[in-house]
Amino acid sequence: MKPYLDLNTYYRNLFGTKTAKIALDGGFTCPNRDGTLGYGGCLFCSAEGSGDFSAPATLPIAQQIQLGKQQTAAKWDNPKYIAYFQAYTNTYAPADHLQALYTEAISQPDVVGIAIATRPDCIGDDVLDVLAQLQTKVWVELGFQTANETSARFIRRGYGNTVFEKAVFSLQEKNLDVIAHVILGLPHETPDDMYQTIAYLNRLPIQGIKLHLLHVLSGTALANIYQSGKYNPLTKQAYIDIICGCIARLRPDIVIHRLTGDGNAKTLLAPLWSLHKRDVLNTIHKELRLRQIHQGDLYQK
Repeated sequence: MKPYLDLNTYYRNLFGTKTAKIALDGGFTCPNRDGTLGYGGCLFCSAEGSGDFSAPATLPIAQQIQLGKQQTAAKWDNPKYIAYFQAYTNTYAPADHLQALYTEAISQPDVVGIAIATRPDCIGDDVLDVLAQLQTKVWVELGFQTANETSARFIRRGYGNTVFEKAVFSLQEKNLDVIAHVILGLPHETPDDMYQTIAYLNRLPIQGIKLHLLHVLSGTALANIYQSGKYNPLTKQAYIDIICGCIARLRPDIVIHRLTGDGNAKTLLAPLWSLHKRDVLNTIHKELRLRQIHQGDLYQK
């Protein structure tokens, strides 16, 4: 048993078996890339829009899912799958197009749910209706990153906290689960800033969280800042300390979907220690045990 509500346990309790995500690319773009809000995306965003590990968007969704199953076939016996629309902003299209893509995904054998990564400013009433009508379990992953609005402007997030709050409550009204993405180690943020983000999210009706380490990827605006010497990524120990602090402060009922990210080894500039993901996770779990930290130890209503 982990000292926090982990994703694997949550899936097993929900579906009764091992459940894996298959990353999909629905061919979307982003309002922060196509000129609607800006160009180039957020400061840290790669050209692939977080879809580095999904199949090519040129393939039909059904074929992408089949490929994903083949990649995991040797790992587990008879798992179930979550269709994960990951690349770019996956609600940024007409409602009928979204419905067709989502329906194709959830109709595939052994797919028991759908996860949709998007922006809170791309959750209109038409999108809410499509999501609410899907005949499966739905998780909506909202890129939030930080509650510090100064940081949000610096990373070119493109919306204020009130937009995020509106999206969360709108999704709650439709009984749709919300997963908030948080990035740890943003330029100029202190550990207290990151803990304030956790406190902010604790007050909202979210069901899950992803805690990411900030990766410096080649070709991004952040890479230029890093290479000019104006940004120093977190050390491994600093990240471990902050993660432990976040877990201790997190509301106990929130499912932790991730404790670090997956940087593409081909484009990752820093921090290179993050490439050893298993070692990072093992170190986090060791520290939690040594410090006797459990999720919610420092949570305050």
